[in-house]
Amino acid sequence: MKSKEYSNGKITIVWKPDICIHSGVCVRTLPKVYKLDERPWIQMENATNEELIDQVSKCPSGALSIKK
Repeated sequence: MKSKEYSNGKITIVWKPDICIHSGVCVRTLPKVYKLDERPWIQMENATNEELIDQVSKCPSGALSIKK
């Protein structure tokens, strides 16, 4: 299973596109971070680490996780 990592130097978000169900939870929760029409589509600099961690914990498919 492939994955892609996005880091801001303090935390790393791991995205597994193969299991992403595109429910829109991430986009609705943090629209300034998750921009489907842009690359990179995860722009971590637009939220605090706490906001990112909280949002990733709500991913319904498990496609997003925090790498420690």
